[in-house]
Amino acid sequence: MNELQELPMGFGMALFQNPAAARYFESLSEPERRKIVEQTHGITSKQEMQQFVSSLVGNPPASY
Repeated sequence: MNELQELPMGFGMALFQNPAAARYFESLSEPERRKIVEQTHGITSKQEMQQFVSSLVGNPPASY
């Protein structure tokens, strides 16, 4: 999977803002990454995406 081309923009931006989640995502196998990306397709808000990305590493979402 070419992550830069296939990642939904909101997911990529949320990963960029959460380095621990980004490192975790990068450590996964390609099938595992695809499974996570598929889960993002139903997410409709920035806050929900941030919560989803935070959940990848068990962190509560950051408050801004």
